[in-house]
Amino acid sequence: MISKKYNSQNIKYLNDIKHIRLRPSMYIGNTNKEGLHHLIHEIINNSIDEHTTGYGKIIKINIYKNKYIKITDEGRGIPVNYKKKYKKFILELILTKLGTGGKFDNKSYKMSGGLHGVGLSCVNALSKKLIIKIYKKKYIYKQIYIKGKKKTNLKKYKNISEKKTGTEITFLPDKKIFKKIKYDKKYIKNYIKELSFLNKKLIFYYNKKIYHNIKGIKKYFFLKNKKKKYIYIKYKKKNLYLEIIFSYNNKFKNEFISYVNNIKTINGGNHVLGFKKGIYKTYNTIFKNKKYIKYKNKKIKLTNKYYLLGIFSIINLKINNPKFEGQTKNKLTNISIINIIKNIVFNNFYLFLKKNNSYYKNIIKNFILYNKYIKEKKKSKDLIYKKKQFLNNNLPNKLSDCLFNKNYKSELYLVEGDSAGGTAKQGRNRKYQAILPLKGKIINSEKSIQNKVFDNTEIKNIFLSLGIFYKNKKLNIKKIRYNKIIIMTDADIDGKHITTLILTFFIKYLKILIKKEYLYIVYPPLYLFKYKKKCIYLWNKKQKKKILKKYKNKKNYIQRYKGLGEMNAKQLWDTTMNPKNRILKKIIIKNKKKTKKIFNILMGSNPKLRKKFIKKYSYLANINI
Repeated sequence: MISKKYNSQNIKYLNDIKHIRLRPSMYIGNTNKEGLHHLIHEIINNSIDEHTTGYGKIIKINIYKNKYIKITDEGRGIPVNYKKKYKKFILELILTKLGTGGKFDNKSYKMSGGLHGVGLSCVNALSKKLIIKIYKKKYIYKQIYIKGKKKTNLKKYKNISEKKTGTEITFLPDKKIFKKIKYDKKYIKNYIKELSFLNKKLIFYYNKKIYHNIKGIKKYFFLKNKKKKYIYIKYKKKNLYLEIIFSYNNKFKNEFISYVNNIKTINGGNHVLGFKKGIYKTYNTIFKNKKYIKYKNKKIKLTNKYYLLGIFSIINLKINNPKFEGQTKNKLTNISIINIIKNIVFNNFYLFLKKNNSYYKNIIKNFILYNKYIKEKKKSKDLIYKKKQFLNNNLPNKLSDCLFNKNYKSELYLVEGDSAGGTAKQGRNRKYQAILPLKGKIINSEKSIQNKVFDNTEIKNIFLSLGIFYKNKKLNIKKIRYNKIIIMTDADIDGKHITTLILTFFIKYLKILIKKEYLYIVYPPLYLFKYKKKCIYLWNKKQKKKILKKYKNKKNYIQRYKGLGEMNAKQLWDTTMNPKNRILKKIIIKNKKKTKKIFNILMGSNPKLRKKFIKKYSYLANINI
């Protein structure tokens, strides 16, 4: 029961460690995977700060089977002096008090990532156990903490290697704080790789593997983007270091990967805004603020959105005293940096375009293509985006619907051709099986723009039959009419092509139906084998070879099905529609990126990629003639 009184007895003081343990999300974002890995970030960032100030060239990261993590650097080592004012050693203050560190006076660290002075105290507070060793040439200092509290006093040992300096932190995250102590080793590897690109003089050891990239962000750029022509900007001042590398591609999407003092700013911030403003200023200067270009005696109006089309960029900024949104540091908020970066980008990019006229012309071509795309989109009076037409529940004339019997899960067959569609109507179970014949080969969704896809008659019929529609650019499947969508095409090359076209459409526009396990493919037989009154259906050449061997010296008859239309209603039911006999395979997307890539190669508009793929995998082809 909530007390009615609110007085001094209701007010409780929590020391820093207790507060961090009680409210960890305030400091590390969450207690899931992201928060767990944030602890690693904090320690590594502190080590990189030492390197940035000129101390230490090696950082070692080790993850052990018992879930302990050890991070070692070759910096100066955390100070171990005694602070009379607080009656504690500096090390203990850094590990137990928020806002304690050497990064607030602009003297020890000029371009620091571990800025708030809460990083190490957070790691300590959220660890079941933390062991810290500090190497100070002649001596080693060691201390142990349990759940943020000091377990042992600071102990001093002789250092065998008298020249060695640095800090070694070993910690075990507390399973009472984190939902699951499971490290994403691939993520950590990629994170360390990124840091090696941003700090080309620094050598990382991660579980005994070396990460060292002397080419810096240029190497990173080529791993992410294949374009040979790029714009590289480097600017160095007393308290500012800036590297930007970017290029234009032929796509309408843009990507900005940005870092501030080695911290990945996922939500961008004012350094990214400064970069964009520099691009805007460049084009506005070139076009003399007219905001249009001439093409085929027509004026094409341009907005700032055009100028960023197809840009891929990496921004690496190091500044004194950066300001971030919160401890997770996802966004830079320094206002002064906007104009600084804007002018740096403008000065460099303007000169580049003046010297590289062909590159400039290619960018303009992309603007023109985008303008065409926008116009076609606006012209389209697309059925899919008109809610009213869907509310009428007008089913297509071609659809032979089912009775939706409660005892069965309803199925919609997408059948190749009117001929097979007619036979399927006769052979189906009307209680739960509906038939939608598709005329010829449907539109290639990968090559065609969206409004042309949705204006295609066969695509409209699929939407109407399923009872799904787009509303505010979101797919609404709440009133979907069937439990299964089954693709049924001929067992020949054309049939496989039609299946691929249907799959392309579903993957691009109806991916949610695949995710929710609605989409299937049924496999019709290739052969019918007859011996006396016995009929055996065969799905491949291996089965055919086996059966012919078995009935070698007996009179038999074998038929090769060229298409679904060659089967009668009973045969079609027996082989492709009867749940007891049919071979039905569910469509599953295991890897989104790989699936997208393969469909782009096979069904996209670049024939060179397709030719390369065919040459590479032609030996796997199984051609049925």
